[in-house]
Order: sequence, then structure tokens, then C-alpha cells
Amino acid sequence: MSPAAKSSAADSTESTKNEPAKATAALKSTGASGGTGTSEAAGPGTVSIVGMGPGDPGLLTLRAAAELERADTVIVSRAHCPAEILAHCRPDVEIIDSAEGDPVRLATRAAKEGRRVVRLLRGDPGLACGLAAEGGELAKAGVPFEVVPGVSAVTGVPGYAGIPLTDSEHREVRIVDASQGGVDWERFAAPDATLVITGAEGAVAEVCKGLVAAGRPDSTPAAITGLGTTTEQETVVSTLQKLASAAKGMEAPALIIVGDVVGWRDRLSWFETKALFGWRVLVPRTKEQAASLSDQLRGYGAVPDEVPTISVEPPRTPQQMDRAVKGLVTGRYEWVVFTSTNAVKAVREKFVDYGLDARAFAGLKVAAVGEQTAAALVEFGVQPDLTPSGEQSGEGLAREWPPYDEDLDPINRVLLPRADIATDVLIARLTELGWECEDVTAYRTVRAAPPPAPIREAIKGGGFDAVLFTSSSTVKNLIGIAGKPHNVTVIAVIGPQTAKTAQEYGLRVDVMAEKPSVSALAEALAEYGANRRAAQVEAGDPLRKPSQMRRGARRRR
Repeated sequence: MSPAAKSSAADSTESTKNEPAKATAALKSTGASGGTGTSEAAGPGTVSIVGMGPGDPGLLTLRAAAELERADTVIVSRAHCPAEILAHCRPDVEIIDSAEGDPVRLATRAAKEGRRVVRLLRGDPGLACGLAAEGGELAKAGVPFEVVPGVSAVTGVPGYAGIPLTDSEHREVRIVDASQGGVDWERFAAPDATLVITGAEGAVAEVCKGLVAAGRPDSTPAAITGLGTTTEQETVVSTLQKLASAAKGMEAPALIIVGDVVGWRDRLSWFETKALFGWRVLVPRTKEQAASLSDQLRGYGAVPDEVPTISVEPPRTPQQMDRAVKGLVTGRYEWVVFTSTNAVKAVREKFVDYGLDARAFAGLKVAAVGEQTAAALVEFGVQPDLTPSGEQSGEGLAREWPPYDEDLDPINRVLLPRADIATDVLIARLTELGWECEDVTAYRTVRAAPPPAPIREAIKGGGFDAVLFTSSSTVKNLIGIAGKPHNVTVIAVIGPQTAKTAQEYGLRVDVMAEKPSVSALAEALAEYGANRRAAQVEAGDPLRKPSQMRRGARRRR
């Protein structure tokens, strides 16, 4: 964002740094959204007809996210709306399921009560959607409204299927809504035009017969994609002659593409060929701890499920931590060692209690056990002085720890705010090097409550394709609260010690990270998935996820 743009947005926002969240705030404050302006400009009592895209929450536009953030009432079909989209709303927003009544009447009533209303529609409101009908009724009722276009299934789904709608030889695209039937296929018989047909999930045979009868050769390439842009997307490529039989069982919503451009899919398929596409992966961590790991897994096409196996609680007596924080401020320590993100969080919360911030670390040396802990410190405003370059563990940190030097180190005391069950390997090594360690209980770890019954059943019944174990304790605790994973589930572990624990509990270890970090663990699982997929393709076998290998599972085409 240019300095001029920053200056303009500063009149109504505190900061407009070039970040997505800040950009959204700037969008809200400046009204730089096009059309008739934002709801603020139009005043209260308006309706925004907003497109939310064809399925992938990541396709929600910045303008749509801004409208959701300031909405008082959101009207949407809950069955077709990803939770990630509604996460943009304020906590106090009123969400009304459109199945509860006529959406126009619901929107009109809320608007006349002076509320900002967002009517969410799948895809783009103006294309194979409800803009004409609902917008017309709102206009008739005299309710002010505006339209926020969204990514349409007509363009979004082919893009995710790896099928361009035009190329150098095919420039014409024709869109057909077949949901009401009665299409005059003679009008769409031109052989060079690409057809995009919506609403024909239950009438694929009739569509294909109609086009062939109208003059399209039965050898014309055709494809159908179901649940497009989601991790359940499935695409079948065939011809007009064979598409109906090949597409049996295709889940709605589905979209048909007819034309020579379908031939590009072999080269351009990028979404369904991701290493872990559609894999349901169990991450035994809290959502807060698993955020970066889950994002990485989604990048590989997986669907992560976070299930906490431990619960972090304050120490039974706070006096130790109180003394430690005071010691930090008064210069009692030379080093502070953080062995987990939970330790960073515990110290940070104590700082808040005392009205302190990262400046209290001035003059101290800070060590982090690994990249995740280092990232938590950087977010706090503290740059670690020492992070192990090799194994990211207490042992790895101990191997790189400098010995105490009376001439260089004015103080020989090291503070270790840790869990109540932390091991003593690091302390023993630091003591050998001449340091005096103060081991302080910063938090307690207790076994989490069992997950909901559907999660437990999926774990034991093979509903998960893979489970990631990030420590020995996650192995023990997951089995303790939810049961042993099914033998078709791929077991991925962060290191040798975790692998040993998994094997002691009778689990087959399939994947182990090259280095003990959660990022490397996700990468190792993705490599395993890619190799597995390549082997299936080479053997000519159907592409099946691990969960589809269990008895009675639905097989993917």
C-alpha cells in the first residue's frame, strides 16, 4: 500500500499496514469498495446481497468479508455455508437460516428495524442464483440494497478442475442453467463453443442425449465436477456418449463442461492432484497450537481435525512464577529458556498481570527449544538469542549451549519456566556446563476430556486417513481419551522417541519427520501421500485414500 493510501485511510482507522486484516479494515473505513458505497455510506436499514463463492472459504472476497464484519443480521442456508465464512461475523451477530422462512421477508423485516443485513448466496448472486428474484422483491418493498459479487461456480469450479473455459482456438463460452429442464439444445449445438451447464446433476443422460441429437458429435469431450472447490471435489472426464454412465453417483452440486477445452485437464489439474487431497488428518493439538500446522496441511489439500489431548492449566501455587517474574525485572538471571509455546504464553500472561511487556527482557539472553517456540517469542516481541540448528528438543538445545565463563558471564543463573512434567535432561547438561538452573512450574498439563463420539468413532473405525503425533504424550493421551487408531490410518510421528512410544502401543509407524518439527512432520506426510498416489497411478489402480481401504468404505473413482 502506498504512503498516500495509508494517509487517506488513517482518517478513520488506526493503521492500514499492507496486511489482509488491515486491508479489510481500510476497506471498511474508506468505503473503497465500488458500486454505491458501503453500508455506512448508505446508512442503517440496508440489505447487502453477497456472493460467498462456490465452496472454498478462501474464495470469499475482501468486500464480502468486510460486509460480514459489520452485519447485524446474516441470512444464509446454514447447510451450504462453511463455518469459516461465518467466522468473519461479529460475536453478537444474528444468524438466520434461510430454511426458516422466506429470505426476502426475513431481510425486509430486519432492515426495517434499522439493521444491517447480509443475505449470503452461494457463488455469485447474479449467475444461476437468487439476485433477480430476491433483489426484485426488495426493490418492490422499497428496501435499500446493494450487491457484492462473488466468485461464480461457472468460473471457479472449472478453474479448480484444471479446465480453462477458453484457449487460443476456442473463444466462445455459453452458460446453460438446466435446473428447470426444457432446454432447447439446438441453440447450443455450435461445435466450437464451450458449454458450462449448471443444475443438471440429476439429468446428465438427458443433457448428453439432447446435445448429440442437436448435432454435437458423441465423441465431444465432456467433464463433470461435483462439490467443486472443496476438498471433496471429484471430476470425471469422458465424452458425451459415455459421461452419463461415468458420472453415476456424482454428488451435487455438480457442473458439466462440454468442449475441446476439457482436454487441458491432463496438464492443468492442480487441485485434485495435491499430495494429501481430501485426506482427513487428525492433529492431536488445540486449535491455537495447531494453527500453522493445520494451514500447512490445507496447503497440501488435507482436511485437518484438531483434537486436544492435553489441557493446560495454571500451577497450583503461583508464588514460584511471581518470584521468577520479579527476578527477570531485577536482573537475577543471565538466561531464560523457553521449551514450549505454552511456557511463552504463561510468562506473557504473568507480564500482563504485572503491567509489563517485552521490554522487561532487555539485558537478558533468551533461548528457544525450536522454531514454533521461537515464533511465539517473536510474536511477543522477543528475538531469541539461541535456537538449536539441528534437533529441536531439550537435548538439541543442550548440545549447543555455551559453557559458563566467569569472565564473560556476570551471572550464572538460568530460568526455565516449564511444565510440571518436564524432563531433567536439559537441566543436567546445563549444570555440567557450570550454570545454576532455577526450574519453575509455569503451567500444568492434564489429560484433556474425550472428544465427541463421532470423532472417537472415526479414530477407531478408520474414518481418518492419517494422524500426526507430535510427542510421546500425544500418543498416550490420544489412545487414553479416544482409543487406538484403526490399522488403515497412516501414523506419522515427529521423531524416534515418539515412534518408539507408538510402537509400544501397537501402532505401525508409516512416516517419521527428518527433523523434529511440526513443519517437517507435515512435509513428510505430504511426501508419503505423493508417493502413494504416484504408485496407484503407475499401477493403474483407482485413486483411493487410506480411509477408503477399510472394509465397507465408499471407493473414489
